[in-house]
Amino acid sequence: MNKKKKFQLRSKHLLFIMSFFCISVIVLGAAEKMPVTPIREVAGFVIVPLQNGVNQVGSYLSDCLSGFQSVQKLSQENEELERQIKELTEENNRLALGQEELERLQDLYELDQSYSEYEKVAAQVISKDPGNWYSTFVINKGSNAGIQKDMNVIADGGLVGIVTEVNSNSATVRSIIDDSSSVSAMTASTQDNCIVTGDLRLMDEGKLAFSQMNTNDTVAVGEKIVTSNISEKYLKGILIGYISEVTEDSNHLTNKGYIIPVVDFQHISEVLVIKELKQQGGE
Repeated sequence: MNKKKKFQLRSKHLLFIMSFFCISVIVLGAAEKMPVTPIREVAGFVIVPLQNGVNQVGSYLSDCLSGFQSVQKLSQENEELERQIKELTEENNRLALGQEELERLQDLYELDQSYSEYEKVAAQVISKDPGNWYSTFVINKGSNAGIQKDMNVIADGGLVGIVTEVNSNSATVRSIIDDSSSVSAMTASTQDNCIVTGDLRLMDEGKLAFSQMNTNDTVAVGEKIVTSNISEKYLKGILIGYISEVTEDSNHLTNKGYIIPVVDFQHISEVLVIKELKQQGGE
């Protein structure tokens, strides 16, 4: 008959169990007396830097979002300002054009008053020959407005030229600077006659030539030259320009020289057509 085996605890196992129990009791006892501060200090070295890093990342992302929103707002404001500037620029251009037109109309009115003895009709230039100068050009009024061939045309305070061709709603004007133009003129103060001839090459220097001036007096620079009473087609007394240079011809009988025209023949927008022919009523 077999005998039951008895449970036997070896001495080394017992020693291990007792040692573990004692150490556990000591640790538990020390844990109750241990302050929290060191633990917090250890956590501070680990957790606080991590938390600061997270806060900095959060602040950076918040700044980026705010900056993006600011850029969008500035872009919208910039677009609005550009729109306002464009509108103001267009308005300023319209006002400038209106002011220029008003000044031109005022000049035409003053010119109309200067030659109030004549009936006139205002017209606009609608085309011109190639080149810098208005030697020949077309206006937007014709026979329907009472315009006829050989009527005198004025602008800028003086003589522009003469009507050479007329249609129902337009007319062609040849100016006094055209190479084929020749005007019987005279000095305003002494009524000494001369001939003013057109020359586009001279106009590059801003002047016209006059010749065959019969006079016994010295002609002064600055003297007014106007259309003469003996002209076949031009009415008497219309200002042409001012003498800028005068010399005596080799025959010592006549003078010649140059005139600065009163009309700006590079810029003509509106003109007045005198509705009277020299053969009908002019002197």
